[in-house]
Amino acid sequence: MLIRMEKPSPVERLGAVIRTYREATKLSQDRFADQIDMHRAYYSAIERGEKNITLDTLLRVADGLGVNASDLFGKARL
Repeated sequence: MLIRMEKPSPVERLGAVIRTYREATKLSQDRFADQIDMHRAYYSAIERGEKNITLDTLLRVADGLGVNASDLFGKARL
């Protein structure tokens, strides 16, 4: 088991917040990605904090979640 000693990056924190909001909708990653017209693998990478997404993509995700992008930033402490 690998133990990570460094704190999560801002992209990882944002991805975790996005995941939390999506899980609250009770939608799978596949279904949510389809709903916002995004490839499932790309959306999955966002939630894992592997993609530094553009503002346009962030707004698309936030709109699909029914929240403001500022809500996502606030929860991620960005």
